[in-house]
Amino acid sequence: MPHLPDAVLWSIPAFVLLTAIEMVSYRLRPDEDAAGYGAKDAATSVTMGVGSVFFDLLWKIPIVAIYTALYELTPLRVPVLWWTLPLMLLAQDFLYYWSHRGHHVVRVLWACHVVHHSSEKFNLTTALRQPWTSLTVWPFYVPLVLCGVHPAAVAFLSGVNLVYQFWVHTERVGKLPRPVEYVFNTASHHRVHHASQGGYLDRNFGGILIVWDRMFGSFVAETERPVYGLTKNIHTYNPLRVATHEYAAIGRDLAAAADWRERAGLLFRGPGWQPEHRRAAHAADGAARTGPDPFATRTADDAPPAASPPAASAPPVAEPAPPVAEPGRPVAEPGRRVKRAA
Repeated sequence: MPHLPDAVLWSIPAFVLLTAIEMVSYRLRPDEDAAGYGAKDAATSVTMGVGSVFFDLLWKIPIVAIYTALYELTPLRVPVLWWTLPLMLLAQDFLYYWSHRGHHVVRVLWACHVVHHSSEKFNLTTALRQPWTSLTVWPFYVPLVLCGVHPAAVAFLSGVNLVYQFWVHTERVGKLPRPVEYVFNTASHHRVHHASQGGYLDRNFGGILIVWDRMFGSFVAETERPVYGLTKNIHTYNPLRVATHEYAAIGRDLAAAADWRERAGLLFRGPGWQPEHRRAAHAADGAARTGPDPFATRTADDAPPAASPPAASAPPVAEPAPPVAEPGRPVAEPGRRVKRAA
């Protein structure tokens, strides 16, 4: 069994130091346009990070058992050497890309990952806002184990990937030189990933390298300033709610589903997916609570009050034509990301 260090544990002093430097930088050189820090938000992020360490210890028990069984079954072996580690890290980063992408496009996986996107701030403490239900991640790394990578090496590689991504959670670093931005995941690329604008949603999934996004069509460069969080934010600092709100929403939707086909869609389709009759019901409910849809064509009953009668000598003033109807907007439940048009 290879003796490899715990990359995350060894990096904790650097995490603390860099976070303190970033906080001080906002004091000395404030940026009104940046999301910056909020005391309650930062405390929630740190709490989620500490909690994830505890829960990850529990999930490791079944995961290590599965990985060990698969490792014993495969005849392949990859030695842990100075020249094999970079190759294994490249393979791990490739699988991380697909794990990360899968956790954005499959709702039951998104229920785990949504925790990391639930903050409306974007700073180094956001990197610590980790889920407590990461049991959904392990299947994506089975190919590494089947290729002969020892489970301890898989854990080390995952730690290195996580440590790299700490520094990209900041607004204090602008765009880096072009070759770096082209190959590596940077703060600029990751700001896009955490944004809630339609054109930025579900983009830039890379961990260490951004080339996977360029290869598989999920890359978007940072242009406009991102707005962070979810398309419908949850507005809570309660760690338990942050960790479980999407699971609760899934449970409510499953209980109201008409059949097993709908239940399968609610679990395995995108986070914003709803059956047609549910979308219609949401639209009707929204109209009842907020009044006429401002994006729908106005009827005679919705017409503005008539202007005062003009003077007798003046010609009658023609009423303006009613506005042209525009398409409706998708409905989002709290805590869900719904794809919008760019």
